[in-house]
Amino acid sequence: MARHLITSAIPYINGIKHLGNLVGSQLPADLYARYLRARGNEVMFLCATDEHGTPAELAAAKAGKPVADYCAEMHAVQSEIAQGFRLSFDHFGRSSSPQNHKLTQHLAGRLADAGLIREVSEKQVYSHADKRFLPDRYIEGTCPNCGYDKARGDQCENCTKQLDPTDLIDARSAISGSTDLEVRETKHLYLRQSDMRGKLQEWIDSKTDWPILTTSIAKKWLNDGDGLQDRGITRDLDWGIPVKKGEENWPGMEGKVFYVWFDAPIEYIACAGEWAEAHGKTDADWERWWRTEKGADDVRYTQFMGKDNVPFHTLSFPATILGSGEDWKLVDYIKSFNYLNYDGGQFSTSQGRGVFMDQALEILPADYWRWWLLSHAPESSDSEFTWENFQGSVNKDLADVLGNFASRVTKFCRSKFSEAVPAGGTPGAREEQLVADLEKGLRDYEAHMDAIEVRKSAAALRALWVLGNEYLQDVAPWTTFKDDPDAAAMQIRIALNLIRFYAVISSPFIPDASAQLLTAMHAEDADWPTDVASTVEALPAGHVFSVPEVTFRKISDEERVGWQEQFAGVRT
Repeated sequence: MARHLITSAIPYINGIKHLGNLVGSQLPADLYARYLRARGNEVMFLCATDEHGTPAELAAAKAGKPVADYCAEMHAVQSEIAQGFRLSFDHFGRSSSPQNHKLTQHLAGRLADAGLIREVSEKQVYSHADKRFLPDRYIEGTCPNCGYDKARGDQCENCTKQLDPTDLIDARSAISGSTDLEVRETKHLYLRQSDMRGKLQEWIDSKTDWPILTTSIAKKWLNDGDGLQDRGITRDLDWGIPVKKGEENWPGMEGKVFYVWFDAPIEYIACAGEWAEAHGKTDADWERWWRTEKGADDVRYTQFMGKDNVPFHTLSFPATILGSGEDWKLVDYIKSFNYLNYDGGQFSTSQGRGVFMDQALEILPADYWRWWLLSHAPESSDSEFTWENFQGSVNKDLADVLGNFASRVTKFCRSKFSEAVPAGGTPGAREEQLVADLEKGLRDYEAHMDAIEVRKSAAALRALWVLGNEYLQDVAPWTTFKDDPDAAAMQIRIALNLIRFYAVISSPFIPDASAQLLTAMHAEDADWPTDVASTVEALPAGHVFSVPEVTFRKISDEERVGWQEQFAGVRT
């Protein structure tokens, strides 16, 4: 039994995520985790909410709540929605946890001792009304390029021009609206990533099996222009992990916190500590996943993320881990994704555009969304959600191919035999061909899943469903029954076993439907099939089953049009 550590990019705390966020990290990570567990592997699947930084404070202020209370509430909301989508995390933690505070401060101390942190004096905008330095995103004003009056100090959302706060016309605090601003000098800590460039280059070059998308982004940041730059790891904020050198105070850094990009990836490790505490485990129980000298050297670690997160996970976080000089587990494989667009434009959390995770679950059960998103995952290029495509995929793949197969077979058996697997008949050449085709199809499916080729896995799974439908059409038990009831019994017996087979192998994609079909077939043994020949005989003659409720219903044109109109605007 192999051991697999899986993390997906941790979602930001400020609000509910859209479907593009879901398919870019958490959902394919869950697919892989479920598959590996089904194949008998030991899996630790971790995720958390990313709770520090400017947007958290702004969102809390907008909600009129203390930031700690806001983050606690939103963690509960995001956790509930994750459960709604059947994301099978072993633990869903929080980057504001005591474990992450302690580990972030510890690693910062190790980096400082290794000479990999330098102090830098910078000029930053100070708000007299707010009595604090303002990060660039906390400053608003009129864009000098396009005249947009809500441009931020780092970028204009309207024309996308990169800005400095001093570029803005009539600059004001995004917190209080005050224009009483002053440019002052402040000190910050920088991680000397540039000193780690050679080590990082060597490490990335060793990952010959990584997706092109992942390595191309990493190498671009390493080599383009002046190459890998040092990066600030502190901020003048109230909410965050206080800057400390291990357990010691850091002279000159009083009142400052670590920058969110620095502490967020460390939460992957800290989250395992949270898991141990939540489940009454010891430190050794989580360290065997993360400390190579304590057992993690035989762990395969896979990360899932959108392409915008790749630089942090291929360069900055590894620089932290390598620079610490400690025996932490480094990632083995990074599965990165392009963007999912929405109906001719972009999904946008900040602009409220698209379908959000809570809204999706209000419309249809999780499996409908899981199937469409995974079968259209933006792997080699960006992909686009359209309501027409969603309707077509649900109706053709889920309702017509899988759901209809289960319904036809069980209802026919009930009407002509009983609600028990019928006896009689002997398999022939057509059944041998079916078993051979299914065997090859199953191996193809497993190969794609092992390689984390999400869309190819979905296509291979659908092809297996189609084989059962083609068999049913070819042998036509409803016709065979008239002249040879025993032969029809054999055909239906195989088809009933295929329902169980499909339920087992489909469970990583559509867990609820799989569970429903297994329950209907009264199938207690749901182990992954080792060979198809024995699988089509797993439910013996006389085994009782129930006719399942409709597994997947079709989406009507009226519903599709209604949803298109409902989600054409902007979520407020």
